[in-house]
Amino acid sequence: MIDASQKVCASLGKVAVLMGGRSAEREVSLMSGQGVLKALIDSGVDAHAFDPAQNDLMALRREGFDRCFIALHGRFGEDGTVQGALELMGIPYTGSGVMASSMAMDKVMTKRVWQAEGLPTPRHVLVHPSQIETLSADALIAQLGLPLIVKPAREGSSIGVSKVSHAKDLHAALRAAAACDSDILCEQCIVGDEVTCPVLGEGANAKALPMIRIVAPDGNYDYQNKYFTDDTQYLVPSGLSAEEMAAIDALIIKAYQVLGCRGWGRIDVMIDGITRQPYLLEINTSPGMTGHSLVPMSARAAGMSYEALCCYLLEHAGLDYKEAAQ
Repeated sequence: MIDASQKVCASLGKVAVLMGGRSAEREVSLMSGQGVLKALIDSGVDAHAFDPAQNDLMALRREGFDRCFIALHGRFGEDGTVQGALELMGIPYTGSGVMASSMAMDKVMTKRVWQAEGLPTPRHVLVHPSQIETLSADALIAQLGLPLIVKPAREGSSIGVSKVSHAKDLHAALRAAAACDSDILCEQCIVGDEVTCPVLGEGANAKALPMIRIVAPDGNYDYQNKYFTDDTQYLVPSGLSAEEMAAIDALIIKAYQVLGCRGWGRIDVMIDGITRQPYLLEINTSPGMTGHSLVPMSARAAGMSYEALCCYLLEHAGLDYKEAAQ
């Protein structure tokens, strides 16, 4: 059955589903894109797969595409680069604009914005690869404690992320992250409940979808446990109290708004197991749409099917500079 939003979706013209790309998350992006493509076609949309790694982006204009659904993850798709190209061509696209996408992709920049706005996020230290061999593990641990998290500043899907529980393992974790990025984020590890919080909309109209509490094997929510196993538990409803969920919803909406995000996003939060203080970890402005992905799971809990979610996002595709489309 096609609902009202899907009927609107079918009238939105020729649509390119951007998937694949050149990032380390290409495999996941292809899975997301194929899911979105099928959902749109099933909803009556004139939708077509488009892989920027194999096609010139300018073909989107030559071939008369009216809108783009961005199912790219990571660099060259989630970081403002593709968004900028689509702005130049005047083709509306799903998700956040150029600046918000660029800032959100950079975990350190995101933290700086959140800190400037007084929003809680774990303590961190930025390390450059040139500093690895001379870095004092003891000094870093004195700032952040153990365990601590080491991650590339601009990657997703937990690629290059390590949890360091012993000083002797720190430099190996730094090298692993350096293989993925020129900036390394070392972060205080918050021990407690992990939740992820999807958001739809823009500005004052942004709304939180049901949050999901994640219970991963041994607390290790890594690339494998995210996409390729069924061992991770996703709890919706989360099991948190109504008061705690309301406070976290208000926090993540503000975190989304201060970055200028639009369309959709998903914010990861850790809740200290003792103090119950929530800490913002990072935001994803082009979340996964695979069979294991969390935004569709949350939307389903709110009564929105995968197809309806795709149609909603496509209907709300936009541009930073709307006059470019005229």
